[in-house]
Amino acid sequence: MKLIVQIPCFNEEKTLPSVIETIPKKIEGVESIEVLVIDDGSTDNTVGVAKDLGVTHILRLEGNRGLAKAFQAGLEYAIDLRADVIVNTDGDNQYAGADIPKLIAPILEGRADIVVGCRGGLQNEHFPLWKRCLQVVGSSLIRRITRLNVSDAVSGFRALNRRSAGELNIVSDFSYTIEMLVHASVKKFRVASVPIDTNPKTRDSRLFKSVPQFLFLSLSTLLRVYVMYRPLVVFQVLGILLLLLGLIPIVRFVAYYYLGEGQGHIQSLVLGGAFATVGVFTVLIGVVADLINFNRRLIEQVLLNQKKIEDRIRNLEEK
Repeated sequence: MKLIVQIPCFNEEKTLPSVIETIPKKIEGVESIEVLVIDDGSTDNTVGVAKDLGVTHILRLEGNRGLAKAFQAGLEYAIDLRADVIVNTDGDNQYAGADIPKLIAPILEGRADIVVGCRGGLQNEHFPLWKRCLQVVGSSLIRRITRLNVSDAVSGFRALNRRSAGELNIVSDFSYTIEMLVHASVKKFRVASVPIDTNPKTRDSRLFKSVPQFLFLSLSTLLRVYVMYRPLVVFQVLGILLLLLGLIPIVRFVAYYYLGEGQGHIQSLVLGGAFATVGVFTVLIGVVADLINFNRRLIEQVLLNQKKIEDRIRNLEEK
């Protein structure tokens, strides 16, 4: 069993030593523990610090591509390194490395494909009250949408087995946390949540500059990802609402028509017909989008099968 702990980094030379020092050297049930630092275009000495600390693997990206891209690149690199389990932690030392055994336990026991570390919700004193409230409310919303029992939907302290990591394809530019859960829901991965500890804050978040920006980016990401993975549901609901909205003025016109006053209310028929037409076209768009989504999943499956074949060939060559 090979565990790789990946750490996406952008200018983390000050906190990286603390992150790496707390990563356990031995874990029961794990034969090999290796560290992967993903340098997301750092302009400081992050790479030099990683080398001085004896980091096993360093992946350097061209330019600052963002956390989501760095996370996805790390997964792909870790899979190429034959990782059986991949743990993702942040480079700002927010998460307690000592909790890694607790985080990967459900995977080692065969109970989960993905495990998300829960930072304690309202009880976490390391976060301001507004952030704790947003975490609880937002996680509740995402839990209802994805139907996954995850207490902290935006926690970056996560563990994945090889299969789930290989099937993930993060396309968001903002953050991988929400998209990953929607994808896991669609793929029917087993997702577990375990309580973890956090360390005191070392710096402000680089993902957003204000609370309104965070809310806008999170909600837009959730909407975009959900439409991408479940387009038929979204467009059907929207189309049916438009149809119902169109029925209101149509019924109003019919009622006046039977009372002999239909001539003066023709605008209700026109308005209702317009809404009903848009509603029908919206449902049809949903059908087309669902076919496109199905085709994308077929392509993903073909690429996944190709990767499996390449792995088998490489294993045979090594033997």
